[in-house]
Amino acid sequence: MSQFPAALNAREDDIQKMLACQVHIGTRSLEPAMQRYVWKRRSDGIHLISLQKTWEKLVLAARVIVAIENSQDVCVISSRPYGQRAVLKFAKYIGAQAFGGRWTPGTLTNQIQDKFMEPRLLIVTDPRTDHQPVREASYVNIPTIAFCHTDSPVNHVDVVIPCNNKGKHAIGLMWWLLAREVLYLRNTPGLVRGSPWDVMVDLFFYRDPEQEEKEEPAFESGAAAVTEGAHDWPTGTAENWEGTPSDWSATAPETTTTTTTTTPAATTTTPVASSWDVPTSNWDTAQEQ
Repeated sequence: MSQFPAALNAREDDIQKMLACQVHIGTRSLEPAMQRYVWKRRSDGIHLISLQKTWEKLVLAARVIVAIENSQDVCVISSRPYGQRAVLKFAKYIGAQAFGGRWTPGTLTNQIQDKFMEPRLLIVTDPRTDHQPVREASYVNIPTIAFCHTDSPVNHVDVVIPCNNKGKHAIGLMWWLLAREVLYLRNTPGLVRGSPWDVMVDLFFYRDPEQEEKEEPAFESGAAAVTEGAHDWPTGTAENWEGTPSDWSATAPETTTTTTTTTPAATTTTPVASSWDVPTSNWDTAQEQ
């Protein structure tokens, strides 16, 4: 049974999204610390993650994030390309600081560094690839939340969210669910628990730049073809029209017309002045010039 109230339980559509994005699919290898989050093992050796425990840990992580008064003190990190777009979108809607790409060593420990920062909470996409910020956070006692796979090390991780952090759809959906849960707990105006979030989950998914460049010319050519063909109206013949008479030489039935004669109304004329107050003595002189 769930340890949360009924209001915090996952809805059916959320579970369907998680199944569609393969959030529950693990790997063949298993870390001993991740054994508690595994539901079963398939015949091919793949471990399946319990979605109930995934949701419980997701809600717990959201409550930890909401406890931070200043959202700028939350740092979200992703060194893997699949999670960089999701991290930027999460930071945009939550107000946190996002770090995508390579992590600069000493950001949390070296005070002389230009990018030195002292966050109150750290959220990483993969504790294996983001091992450097996780280790630095342990040196300065910063709590860490991590999306962990079945083979991910959980050393120095305070809150483990078990999920598939290697799929671009799975990791994008998990960041989207975490952002939505944080906004629910913050009582964001216009967003009530149970109502859909107007931000689509597709915005958190990774997009390949090369694939986008290939699809853009095809989309533009297709749009141009539609625009050119919009004025090509089909021309039909009289034989194909429905309801067209077969004999066009038939005379139309005679109709009786009545003509009405109207008497023109009397008109009044305005008398024209017989003389013009214009001097004409200089006309001949102007014509000679």
